[in-house]
Amino acid sequence: MNVLTVNHLSVIGKQHRIVNDISFQIEAGEWFALVGQSGSGKSMTASAIGQLLPPNLQATGEINYAGSNLLALRPSEMRNIRGKRLSYIFQDYQGSFTPFLTIGRHFEEYQRRHLDLSKTARKQQAKQALVSVGLSEEIYTRYPVQLSGGQLQRVSIAIALLLKPDLLIADEPTTALDSVTSYKVLELLSRLQADTGCAILFITHDLRHVRKYADRIAVMKDGVMIETGNKDQILNHPKHAYTELLIQSSPSLRTMSLSAEGALR
Repeated sequence: MNVLTVNHLSVIGKQHRIVNDISFQIEAGEWFALVGQSGSGKSMTASAIGQLLPPNLQATGEINYAGSNLLALRPSEMRNIRGKRLSYIFQDYQGSFTPFLTIGRHFEEYQRRHLDLSKTARKQQAKQALVSVGLSEEIYTRYPVQLSGGQLQRVSIAIALLLKPDLLIADEPTTALDSVTSYKVLELLSRLQADTGCAILFITHDLRHVRKYADRIAVMKDGVMIETGNKDQILNHPKHAYTELLIQSSPSLRTMSLSAEGALR
C-alpha cells in the first residue's frame, strides 16, 4: 500500500525547471532514499510535498496522499496535514528552533496546533518524547543554545514523531553533524521507525547511510529521476552510469560503521 504517490512532479522557476517530471511511490512503513549530488533537486522535491517551496517557485503535477492531491490543497488544509500526518526533519536543525523559546515551548506550540489535550498532559507527553530519543526530561526547560547539535537534532526527531505521522521526510538530517553523532541519530531514527511504523523519505547524497537503512532507492541528477529500484538492485546492479559513479565515489559502509562504533567505545 502506497502512503504517498508522486506523479509527473515538476518544480519550475522563472528561468528553468529545477525538478523535471518525476514520479515515484513510497510504501507504508518503508525507508525510501532519494539520492544524488547537491543541486540534483532532492530538497526541492521534499519541499514541494509539504507546500514549502519559496514563492518564486511553482510545483505542477500531483502528489497524492490519503485521497487528496497535496498540491491542490489550500494552505490551511495543508497546515493540518503537515506536522501531524507528514512531518519533517531538516538539515538546518538550528534554524528549526526559535532561540528565545525553551524546548518545552516548542513542544507546547506544536501540540496545541494539533492536539486537544490539557496543559499537564501535553507537558507529560513532551517529556516522554524527549526520553524516547535518549534525552533527559530536564531538556524541556532548556533553551536551544544550551544544547549540542546532536541534542537539537534528537529534539527535532522527538517533535517530528510525536504524533506518529504516516510519513517522515528527513532532508539531509545528518549533514551538519559529525560522523559519530550522525551514526547515533540514524540508529535512533531506525529504532523509532520500527516503533511507530512510519514511512521515511530520506534525502541524502551519502550512500554509506543508504546502504545500511534504505529499502528502496531513487537516484536524481539535474532535476530528473534516472533510476529507481530496491537497494540490492541499485547498489549492486546499477543501470545508469551516473549511479555507478556515485557508488564508486562513496566510502564503504564497513569503513563508516567501524569508525563510528570504535569512537563510541
